[in-house]
Amino acid sequence: MAARSIGTLSISFGLVSIPVKLYSATEASRAISFNLLHKGCGSRLKQQYICVKENVSVTREDMVKGYEFAKDQYVMFSPEELKALEETGTQSAEITEFVPIEAIDPVFFDKAYYLAPDKFGAKPYALFARALRESKRCAVGRWAARGKQYIVMIRPVEDGLVMQQLLYGDEVRSFKDIEIPQTEVKDAELKLAQQLIEQQAADTFDPSAYTDDVRARVEAEVQKKVEGQEITMAEAPAASAQVIDLMEALRASLAKKAPAKGREPQAETRKPPKRAQPAAPAAKKAVKR
Repeated sequence: MAARSIGTLSISFGLVSIPVKLYSATEASRAISFNLLHKGCGSRLKQQYICVKENVSVTREDMVKGYEFAKDQYVMFSPEELKALEETGTQSAEITEFVPIEAIDPVFFDKAYYLAPDKFGAKPYALFARALRESKRCAVGRWAARGKQYIVMIRPVEDGLVMQQLLYGDEVRSFKDIEIPQTEVKDAELKLAQQLIEQQAADTFDPSAYTDDVRARVEAEVQKKVEGQEITMAEAPAASAQVIDLMEALRASLAKKAPAKGREPQAETRKPPKRAQPAAPAAKKAVKR
């Protein structure tokens, strides 16, 4: 089934304006959700809002939104005032700069949209996409929608464009806040780790190779429950053994994985032979009289 556009906007930079259609790049989560029921009769429970001061239930008609400016002190806003505070939708993504694609860390990535040319926009759309692709840059700008202003990145993908919402700088924590101890890495350890990476390396990412096994298991168990069967308890996964010798763990990992096409497991062939330990005989001579 063909995708349905969720809106339109224009990409503007300089005196150029490209009309595009907006499509959601992702689907709503298919996570399984459970409802709260009354244990006695199995009926669905209804949520209520209780006033903490008067201890009474409050209906939607008697609710207003407020901002806490001090402990337990609020200023109230009417729906009209809240509407006035919202950013007016511009229906335009205004480009402010072009940066290398790798200059934006994926940790800033938020919701993504596919862009397609709208009426009379095919030619400038194709030109813009090719120019970005060959320059290996992406466009960064601002987009106002749904009462908010967003940072967006427009990047080329396949034969088209993707508009990626970005998080603001104060929404992403600095990695410098994380304590990482300085640790020495030996050349031999690094070589084995690189061999393990090469053994499982792939040139492309295929998302269809990954499935949500947990969701499939829960769906199967829920269906059993619907049919009147009892749910079987899942066994807890065995705890992984503590890594004592990093080199031995890397060698064991290489031996466990199948060799990549056209490669031989170098770690096993280069493993040095075990030598007899001279310490024990020397100790015996020391105590012999």
